[in-house]
Amino acid sequence: QVQLVESGGGLVQPGGSLRLSCVASGSIFNAMGWYRQAPGKQRELVATITYSRNTNYADSVKGRFTISRDNAKNTVYLQMNNLKPEDTGAYYCKADVGPFGYWGQGTQVTVSS
Repeated sequence: QVQLVESGGGLVQPGGSLRLSCVASGSIFNAMGWYRQAPGKQRELVATITYSRNTNYADSVKGRFTISRDNAKNTVYLQMNNLKPEDTGAYYCKADVGPFGYWGQGTQVTVSS
């Protein structure tokens, strides 16, 4: 049974930093990634990373966010620096097993002064 558990969200002031973690279990995962959804908006890609650690970022977070993974721990991280109010939203971890994608429950990130 595949399970994804996110942690690390919270309230932070603009310019601050947070580090999200997602621990996956139940399989070996190829691509893993982070997505976010702001109130009233569609869920959007933030960053993805393959098993071999090739990365892809949304233009809005390039230079501020860094995705990484520890394959031995089945864990993916998202280091978020210089956070902006528009980064506010629910952040979801996604992990792929072949053609199937699995989602975590999400962790809330709020950027506000």
